Amino acid sequence: MKKIFLIFSIVFFVSLQNIQAQNYTEINAKIDSVVSVVINEWKIPGMAIAILKNNEVIHKKGFGTKSPEEFLPIDENTVFQIGSVSKSFTAAMIAMLVDEGKLKWNDKIIDHLPDFKMYDELATKSLLVKDIMTHSTGLRAQAGTYIPNLGYDRNDIYKLLAYMKPRNEIRAAYAYNNITFVIAAKLIEKYTEKSWEENIRERIFQPLGMTSSSVNEDGFLASENRSMSCEFEYDNGIKNKWLYGDDRALFWLTVIGPAGSVNSTATDLIKWSKFHLNNGKVDGKEIISEKNMKYLHTGQLITSMDSARITVYGQCWFIEQTNRYRLYFHTGTTWGFTTLCAFIPEENLGIVVLANSESPGAPRYTIMRSAIDLFKYGNITKDYHAEYFSEFIKEAEEEAIKNSEKPKEEFTESLAYIKYAAEYNNDILGKAKIKIENEKLFITIEKQGWTSELKHVNNTDKFEFRMQGHDFPVTFSIDNDNVSAFDIDFGYNEDFGQWKR
Repeated sequence: MKKIFLIFSIVFFVSLQNIQAQNYTEINAKIDSVVSVVINEWKIPGMAIAILKNNEVIHKKGFGTKSPEEFLPIDENTVFQIGSVSKSFTAAMIAMLVDEGKLKWNDKIIDHLPDFKMYDELATKSLLVKDIMTHSTGLRAQAGTYIPNLGYDRNDIYKLLAYMKPRNEIRAAYAYNNITFVIAAKLIEKYTEKSWEENIRERIFQPLGMTSSSVNEDGFLASENRSMSCEFEYDNGIKNKWLYGDDRALFWLTVIGPAGSVNSTATDLIKWSKFHLNNGKVDGKEIISEKNMKYLHTGQLITSMDSARITVYGQCWFIEQTNRYRLYFHTGTTWGFTTLCAFIPEENLGIVVLANSESPGAPRYTIMRSAIDLFKYGNITKDYHAEYFSEFIKEAEEEAIKNSEKPKEEFTESLAYIKYAAEYNNDILGKAKIKIENEKLFITIEKQGWTSELKHVNNTDKFEFRMQGHDFPVTFSIDNDNVSAFDIDFGYNEDFGQWKR
């Protein structure tokens, strides 16, 4: 009888596995169909996805091309920049330091970094370790994001925190930010006596087996199977333009490192999702304690809320709660790349999506939500693509109409270029030089010695230049046809004073 029962059990188990395999094949085919629709409608050159179910990778695949010169197909091992998904790697490193007793989440930053200084004295004295990665430091959202595009490094950003006026009190509001992750890197480097880069490689990539992953510009360029990137825009239709040279902003990528410089693949990044589903363990070995993994996954601040869902932010994970499931995810965007990494513990499901286009979140969310529905309910419960896409097109067209209806300014010539040409100095940011070459005006920011053409926009005082993939408006101070100073607009009301002649 026992023998018969054993045979029945084996047959049942094998049959169940075959049914699951068959179901996964059908589900994966449906996911592929969604990806194809997304790529075609959003005109994304290429993507890669991976799916983890019940601790097994059941699907990983590349779509489209990674190069415009010839059709070079993307595969599951093609390297993409994953942008802000990198933040969760830095948070994990801080959790390791907490496990080791080097610091606590509620410790004051100033007690660990005596030279730490914010604009507001109260923030300097009160900011805690747990605040720096939850976007609750009081800074304006995205403040300082474009500082590296002028050639300033992490140490510069760390010092510039003292000159950036806050918008809120600490912990009063959620305001997404990149530059505060430099503080986290300082803590990591102090207590490990190794760089942030070395720590990520040795303490995360190696134990997780993320063999194709890297960090920063040099890591990205060293990857032979890497994708090129595309700028996304809407101009009488969706367009994706391949990026070359400085427009790729690879220096920015390195400086922003702890907040956004990890490069990875579908094969590798799904291991990161699996690591979180397994509460900090790899093959049964604990890398981060369960206690601190739970802390990483605990909401700190509400980011959005409506009748359908509430989303909170933990230590570098968005946590979305609906009446259907609890979803943990993070998106990432760099110059020309977008990523999503997600997991749902109750379904033991992990999803990663990587794209070589700086497209909106909608394409990634379409794939993620469709995949969740297929595994949870067996079918896609709504047409996510149609909903997201129509909403985007409507808003884009409304914005285009609004811009076309703006009254045109009467164009005003600049002064003679010789009037602007001079050496200038900023007490905080250093020197800059404006010169004339071949009847054109050029600006050199002396931190890295980078030079860009300074183009007149309108009025005697309005110019702009492009550096590392970003356009910087410039306003000159003019009195009686004499130019005395200029100001560079960084985009988020940063005020580092004028560059004076």
